[in-house]
Amino acid sequence: MSFSSEIKEELSKINTFSKKDLMEAEIIGYSLSFNSTSENDIAEFVTENEFNIERIYKILFKLNIDYEPEVKRKVYVAKFNTSKLPHVEDLKTEEEIKAMIRGLFLGSGSLSNPNKKYHLEILLKNKDVSQYVKNILKESGIEAKILESNNTLYIKEGEEISKFLAFIGAQKSVLKFEEIRVMKDMRNSVNRIVNCETANLNKTVEASVAQVDAINFLKKMKKFDELPPNLIEIAEVRLENPESSLKELGQLLEEPIGKSGVNHRLKRIIEIADEIKKGN
Repeated sequence: MSFSSEIKEELSKINTFSKKDLMEAEIIGYSLSFNSTSENDIAEFVTENEFNIERIYKILFKLNIDYEPEVKRKVYVAKFNTSKLPHVEDLKTEEEIKAMIRGLFLGSGSLSNPNKKYHLEILLKNKDVSQYVKNILKESGIEAKILESNNTLYIKEGEEISKFLAFIGAQKSVLKFEEIRVMKDMRNSVNRIVNCETANLNKTVEASVAQVDAINFLKKMKKFDELPPNLIEIAEVRLENPESSLKELGQLLEEPIGKSGVNHRLKRIIEIADEIKKGN
């Protein structure tokens, strides 16, 4: 079962069947979704989701609204009269607004597998509905965007998706989504640390190779013994410890020095080698 289906299963079990105003608000949400068409006060909602159709049938029955159930090639259809329903502008309370948004998500919403990416979207009928819903969510502290080409309302930020799921009453799904978010963030943090350490290690290895090459070149050119004693000492320590860090090399000297001192001496060796190469 997809993550979207799990959310819709949870939402379908929310018990608002004793509250007429909330059931009406949810039906309004269904009727405004992309999967619903209407003509002469008759709405036709289609879905492949069993949780959806079972809930809408139950709500229509509780509201005493006539409806016609139908199945077309694994697609469930509910035709019902909307003339007795209030208009969306009549929804005033926060609970009514939440119920309407819940109906919208059940009607034509989806959430991608959060293990792969964060993307929640609701396909809506037209631009006016999209903007209306976006404004409602913004008033509740939830930032959503609109894809103008097809009036899709979407959210791509993990925190905003969590707030949306909580807003429509999918509390269990919020917990699961947050658990996935935490694990995903941890994996990303570990990967960043590993990549950083790998990059630093690569730099250390590359520097060591350059230093050893310069030292061996000076030896080959019979110039090594002409180096100052402090450079000869650090060069010999480097040859004996090609994998050691600058800090570790400094501690191996007869008179230990810091990382910057070691770096300065080794850079000077490379400079001398480069000067001789240019002279040749």
